[in-house]
Amino acid sequence: MNKQKIIYWIFTSLLILLMGGGVVPNLLSSPEWVAIFEHLVYPPYLLPFLGAAKLLGILAILIPRYPRLKEWAYAGFVFDLSGALYSVLAIGDASGGIIVFFIGYALIAGSYIYSLKLQKAKSTIAAPNPHPRDGGMGRVATYRQQS
Repeated sequence: MNKQKIIYWIFTSLLILLMGGGVVPNLLSSPEWVAIFEHLVYPPYLLPFLGAAKLLGILAILIPRYPRLKEWAYAGFVFDLSGALYSVLAIGDASGGIIVFFIGYALIAGSYIYSLKLQKAKSTIAAPNPHPRDGGMGRVATYRQQS
């Protein structure tokens, strides 16, 4: 494994731990999460939806293909964190836990940036060049795949 892949998996593993920690309690509407949602003045019926959305986002990031789906998952995690941060600030309950949000943003950014770097490295491949004007038949040319 090269350095970029290791860094990607460190960021991604920590992101999955952060976002995945609430999946099962959210899906099951655990009493702790219901109390948190009531404190934030949100209806508890949103909990299973958010748990399912986080689970789908984690799966999208872990599946090796479908780069557009990964982008949506990263965007969803940013929306989730931003909504949670806004909710905490709106009720004036930013007691020390605000650093977790910025750690979350850093993990999302790191995982996303290194995901793009790995995708870019993967899309630069050697392929036979069929056009004589581009170097002749049978020669190898490097090209970038359009996404």
